[in-house]
Amino acid sequence: MPDFDFAQPTSLNEALELFAADGEVRALVGGTDIVDQLKTGRRNADMVVDLKRIPELQRLEIEADGLHIGAARSLTDIAEFPVVLSDYKGLADSSVLVGSWQIQNRAGIGGNVCNAAPSGDTIPALLSHETSAIVASSSGRREIALSDFFAGPGQTVLQKDEILVELVLPPIPDDSASSYLRFIPRNEMDIAVVGAGSFLHLGSDGAVQKARIALASVAPTPVRARAAEGVLEGNVLSDELIETAAVAAVEAATPISDVRGSAEYRRELVKVLTRRTLGISRDRIVG
Repeated sequence: MPDFDFAQPTSLNEALELFAADGEVRALVGGTDIVDQLKTGRRNADMVVDLKRIPELQRLEIEADGLHIGAARSLTDIAEFPVVLSDYKGLADSSVLVGSWQIQNRAGIGGNVCNAAPSGDTIPALLSHETSAIVASSSGRREIALSDFFAGPGQTVLQKDEILVELVLPPIPDDSASSYLRFIPRNEMDIAVVGAGSFLHLGSDGAVQKARIALASVAPTPVRARAAEGVLEGNVLSDELIETAAVAAVEAATPISDVRGSAEYRRELVKVLTRRTLGISRDRIVG
């Protein structure tokens, strides 16, 4: 591993001063990705800044404007948080799929997001809930829709001097639910061949008031399946409508062929996982 300076700030302002310095400054939350990246030379660093001791980045609470999750909060904490288990089940589904339980205990959700892997498990669940990212620099704060956060594989729109502080998921209306599924070649500890997260809000007449579908491992970044969402919204939910939406979800996929599966195989998985997550979300609403 290359030599670098190491800092453990206890306030956000202190951390922002470090990120404003010259050189390559890297954030560390759980270290499950960045440590390996530094060891293998995939990332360089003049300084590594451990953000776990900053109170704002450990936030996990529900407010009037939604669920606030600090970027350093562990995936285990998130998956076990009562409000997540009751109202944001897709996020709970995805959080328990990231690596092993040891990794989930260590890894922070901000690291999973900022790693910006096309296969990131939590990202489709967050996108299906229309999550916003709150980022800070020495110049102030800004809010970025998570759908605009990713610039390419391993790349985000964060500037050098910016830190992801928290994620905000909007409040959940009654008669709504979410779910996340992925397909992997093994039973655990593998990267998703395809992942899908779905959110549904149904009206009293059974019509879809809002639908959000997001996909992983089918494009350079996680993507929304907007055509499929349009198929659902305004129509009474049925098995036939779900099937039509599942077919439409493939329009969002531009997959590659690799050792985990061919592009055509991934397109078929998009249909299967979209169909299943929509069905699970529906079942969670109707009980």
